[in-house]
Amino acid sequence: MSYIEQSLAPGEKIIATFRLHWLAWLRMWVVLLLGAIIVAALLSLDLSSAEGSGGGYGWAALIVALVTLAIALYAWLVLRSIEQGVTNHRVIRKTGVVSRHSTELRLASIETVDLKQSFWGRVLGYADIEITGRGETAMLLERLGDPIGVKRAIETAYSQYADSMRTGASA
Repeated sequence: MSYIEQSLAPGEKIIATFRLHWLAWLRMWVVLLLGAIIVAALLSLDLSSAEGSGGGYGWAALIVALVTLAIALYAWLVLRSIEQGVTNHRVIRKTGVVSRHSTELRLASIETVDLKQSFWGRVLGYADIEITGRGETAMLLERLGDPIGVKRAIETAYSQYADSMRTGASA
């Protein structure tokens, strides 16, 4: 069960969850690729060295493989631990592998939902969404795939919430 599901209040429903863009995972894949290339090079040096001398390249390849896997596993855990979404009451962003850090912004306190998209973000289809609330409250949803859909989901949730407050207040 996700953090967002665990933190739902009675009557609160998840409207949308937001996925990271595939580019956020690129660093992990580059580390794995470079590690594999280095391991392959070290193993080929170990095999080509004179029989009996070994040269220690096999042990170096093992160490590089273990370090590469540790770095990639950590990157994977960090990215998998990011949860972002909107409910019918709030916008939630949770990060953290062992420790947890969550930022929540109630829909009633949202003032603006800004899209921050660079040239490459526009070309590759990712962006950051900055949500500002009353006072100095701000939340940044980073490296999102489908940023227009995310902005639309937050604004739709906000307008539905505002409509429900108006009809509830007039009843």
